[in-house]
Amino acid sequence: MYRRGHGDSLLLLGVYVDDLIITGSAEAEINRFKEEMKAMFRMSDLGLLSFYLGIEVQQSSSGITLCQAHYAKRILEMAGMQDCNPAHTPIEEWLKLSRDSTATEVDITQYWRIIGSLRYPVHTRLDLAFSVGYMSRFMERPMKEHMAAMKMILCYVAGMLSLGCHYGRTAEARLVGYTDNDLASDVDTRRSTSDDLFFYGSNLVRLHALKQKVVALSSSEVEYVAATTIATQAVWLARLLGDFKGRDASIIKLKIDNNSTLALIQNPVFHERSKHIDVRYHFIRECREDGRISADFISTMDQLADIQTKALGRDRFHELRARIGMVNINSISTHKD
Repeated sequence: MYRRGHGDSLLLLGVYVDDLIITGSAEAEINRFKEEMKAMFRMSDLGLLSFYLGIEVQQSSSGITLCQAHYAKRILEMAGMQDCNPAHTPIEEWLKLSRDSTATEVDITQYWRIIGSLRYPVHTRLDLAFSVGYMSRFMERPMKEHMAAMKMILCYVAGMLSLGCHYGRTAEARLVGYTDNDLASDVDTRRSTSDDLFFYGSNLVRLHALKQKVVALSSSEVEYVAATTIATQAVWLARLLGDFKGRDASIIKLKIDNNSTLALIQNPVFHERSKHIDVRYHFIRECREDGRISADFISTMDQLADIQTKALGRDRFHELRARIGMVNINSISTHKD
């Protein structure tokens, strides 16, 4: 990604080999850049973006939608699952798998191919992020039960080919981050999985999940570690956005569903209860004191990051899938401005 100018003259250029995506805050600046490039190189202007690296793009008066339906069909054909019965969720609720399974071994190459193929559509199919990441843990020695869970993901993909990620038009907005965790979710290491979601207005701009490097002793500790991780990303995103807009970074709101964690962030008196926590995880306190972030409580029912930390039931999964911006692309108007 390359950038030229800022503010009202901002121009962003995405480059992959000989394919370019050009966008910016002023159409005149975009056209000027195109003419400069045509004068220097032999280039073709394909007009409004509609397809790029396997990603189908729909642009309408309501916003932009990204989808990879054709790529998903190719995955199903490669796995021999194009005629499978559809599933309503990509992973069964409360499913717990282990690397120490005693089930029958499966073709490791086929398992790798499916996992590798599914990781790319996760960029636009945010509803697959948790399940694909979870099944990636068993790539070293996949067993029959792991492959069965993998096939359920494919069944879900087959039933939801038209899902895409929608980015609506928004006026002046701010960054809001959600963080959550699943305590000791890895049955092999007893480590927790923490994740973060960042929204700019109503649009999801970052989704990330990571297994923590420490074994937490309480839910407060695991939430505190997760909050510190999201704080580092919040500072970086705020600087990046401020750089694009040509002004100082704004305060980012973090949404946390654990009151004990908020107390640890806000009250130094709690040091006695958290003195065993590595000092690097207290970075979030510094960020709050400096005014770079603010941390607020949010109820578990409104914690959007739940979709990234655990297998959910059908109703809850569908609710959160919609709230993070996943839509049926067939229902989006294709009318262009």
